[in-house]
Amino acid sequence: MRASRLGFIFLLSISGNLNAQFDDPFGGGQAGGAKPATVAKLLLSHSEAKPGTTVTVGLELTMADGWHTYWINPGTAGIATSVEWTLPNGISAGPIDWSVPEKFTALGSIGYGYHGKTILLVPLTITADAALGQATISGKVSWLECKESCIPRDQQVSAMLTISGTDARSPDAAKLNATKKKLPKVGAKLTIKAVWDGEAKEDERMLLIEFDAGQADKDADFFAMPSEAFDVSPESEVTAIDGGRVRIRKTVYKYEGAWPSELAGLVVRHLEDHAKKEAFEVRFPVDSIASGGAGTTAAQPPASAGQSLWRMLLYAFLGGLILNVMPCVLPVISLKILGFVNQSSESTARVRLLGMLYGVGVVVSFLALAGVVIGVKSAGELASWGMQMSNPQFVVLLTVLIMLVALNLFGLFEVTLGSVGAAAGSVASREGAGGAFFNGVLATVLATPCTAPFLAPALGFAFTQTSPRLVLMFVTVALGLAFPYVVLSWNPKWLRFLPKPGLWMERFKVAMGFPMLATGIWLFTVSIEYYGGRVLWFGIFLTVIAMATWVFGEFFQRGTRRRGLALGIAVALALGGVVFGLEGQMQWRTPVDPLQAKAGVVQDFPGGIRWYRWSPEAVAEAREADQPVLVDFTAKWCITCIANKKTSLDIESVRAVLVEKNFKVFRADYTRQPGYITEELRRWGRAGVPMVLVFPRDKTTQPEMLPELLTPDIVLTALNKASG
Repeated sequence: MRASRLGFIFLLSISGNLNAQFDDPFGGGQAGGAKPATVAKLLLSHSEAKPGTTVTVGLELTMADGWHTYWINPGTAGIATSVEWTLPNGISAGPIDWSVPEKFTALGSIGYGYHGKTILLVPLTITADAALGQATISGKVSWLECKESCIPRDQQVSAMLTISGTDARSPDAAKLNATKKKLPKVGAKLTIKAVWDGEAKEDERMLLIEFDAGQADKDADFFAMPSEAFDVSPESEVTAIDGGRVRIRKTVYKYEGAWPSELAGLVVRHLEDHAKKEAFEVRFPVDSIASGGAGTTAAQPPASAGQSLWRMLLYAFLGGLILNVMPCVLPVISLKILGFVNQSSESTARVRLLGMLYGVGVVVSFLALAGVVIGVKSAGELASWGMQMSNPQFVVLLTVLIMLVALNLFGLFEVTLGSVGAAAGSVASREGAGGAFFNGVLATVLATPCTAPFLAPALGFAFTQTSPRLVLMFVTVALGLAFPYVVLSWNPKWLRFLPKPGLWMERFKVAMGFPMLATGIWLFTVSIEYYGGRVLWFGIFLTVIAMATWVFGEFFQRGTRRRGLALGIAVALALGGVVFGLEGQMQWRTPVDPLQAKAGVVQDFPGGIRWYRWSPEAVAEAREADQPVLVDFTAKWCITCIANKKTSLDIESVRAVLVEKNFKVFRADYTRQPGYITEELRRWGRAGVPMVLVFPRDKTTQPEMLPELLTPDIVLTALNKASG
């Protein structure tokens, strides 16, 4: 999160200056008596307007020499100008129509904003049933003004509008009309191409954007609209290419989710020549095909075109063979080596049988995978290698299984019940037939999240083929994965290089528990994507299960007294972990809805409050829609915040009132202490979280700040009061 981090550091760097200047944190932006460098004024296009019409409001910002304010996307650092309206019933304000910004370097960072004077336009809608007479249009404009330092400011502005049976233009109408003509053009048919320039490096990726620059040549750029999920850097490498077009190279930083498939923003021409400056609002797709630098997005032929089936079968076999040395499979391979050592004193026929059963386990597992792929394709869905890992419940069960295998290897308990015990790597007894088969299944399950050289093109070919060919390809991969162990078991003399059984095996077994545990930790991190903050309860469940296995192994399996009591405690711990941890708190059957995250909505558990991402603009929009609002300023490390949520906020009685009274509920996440939330807390006289604000339906009434420690009665009283 490069831009957010820089913005936070930027605000921290000015905090000393702010603390030195601010005598009154509630003084309407008057910093220690210092005169603001920016003056705000409210302009109206009409002095009189009819009900059912739209009036244009202009927020005129006049900045002192050398000072600047910010656009909707501030750039590397900064805060966009905003306005909190106070309007009579029957009048509502739309979003800001932003003037074309400048691009500048200030305080060591690149930003988008305004110098001198700018006017930001806002449409004001008057309903058909609005009351006639004088109407006061007022609002609080907030901005960040910067020169050698940055100071947040706000100012109350107002103007009078008469609602009557006639329309009358105001003296400011001409100025506002002139501003409208300079707004970014909408609907222009520009041919824009965008393509990724190479592969991602962690959460950073280069993007090429190509468009017609007209007569501007290299004096052109793309200004991206802001996004919570990613950031397009303001830095640009601009290159002129044939046909009057330019190619702009930018860096994209991803915060969450997938890489963007679409971008929105402004194409700007003649940045330096202000007399000719023009901008166009654009929205365009980003090609998913990585470019080699040419910036083209030509269609690629299918992976299967011109490929030989026999060549792909060879690739499949080699890929399966190489899977044996991939990190995913190595823990199981170690168990298989221990099995070979254990079998050194057994008959040749039994060793061959166990080797063949291991191979059968691998092949049967791959046949099952092929059947799933065919079923998914028949249903018209897209199938992919390792797609079972996209099933949250499968990931949870696999994590539990791998953790139990690791605990068994560490010696916390021994499993001697046939296949499971052998699969868990028990060296105290001989590997059984069921254990050999299960080891093959486990190897397949752990292999599917990985790929290997030769395997990727073979799988790409397989997924485009008919069902019989797909099955043939999967079986060939399985034969490659099982091949070394079947061959070794068929020729036991080749195993003479292995050391004789002894104490070293027990130590080696414990050592192999660590890579198995690492696999479990990796799977646990995968589950975070599916359950969000609820994954904490998964960790608690795994801890309880570990304790249950320790009690089972130490006091039941190896104990001599009160073994029944020990077994009862172990069972009670396991059942309690499942009922309270998995089912009750984590609710593992109901993962997080990915569409909610994309929409900026967080739900801590199914049926819980739907928290929207907080911003002053979002709160203002909800209030304009006559909705009461609750805002919870919270953080994941704040114990009081968590207690308030559990006991007094996200509870059934409160949820019922929120739904009944049509509340809009916002969460301001202060976990990483973003600067804009720090400023908001300071505005309300708070140095940190928790802080809960309840905004009443009546926009002329101030919001209520609730106490730090909440009770259900406090919350319910405030909600009922605000909704009245």
